[in-house]
Amino acid sequence: MNLPLRPQAPKATPGLDNPHDRGNAPSRLPAWLQWTMISGVFAAVALSGLFAVLEHWRRATFVLGAAMLWLAVVRLSCDSSRVGILAVRSRRFDAVYTTALGAAMVFLAVSVDALGS
Repeated sequence: MNLPLRPQAPKATPGLDNPHDRGNAPSRLPAWLQWTMISGVFAAVALSGLFAVLEHWRRATFVLGAAMLWLAVVRLSCDSSRVGILAVRSRRFDAVYTTALGAAMVFLAVSVDALGS
């Protein structure tokens, strides 16, 4: 006896969104502005790398610290699905962590003596 096969609904697979941000409201910012803000983080990191290659370590540290501070703003104001791999934990944790790290880097870059460089 052959029973007719019923089509089965596809199984739900977990999305790539950050599981810590599932209940958060979507960002009020338009998508193009969010992508521009995220691009600013990558541009600042690239500029920091350029300064490091050119042996301007204080400038590199300052720009990388400023990029971390900007990343905190980006993390708080952009959707996790757009931020992607930069969203590690919850928005609050990521923002506090990147703010503390960025502020420490900026402080060290500003406060350390130039040592003749």
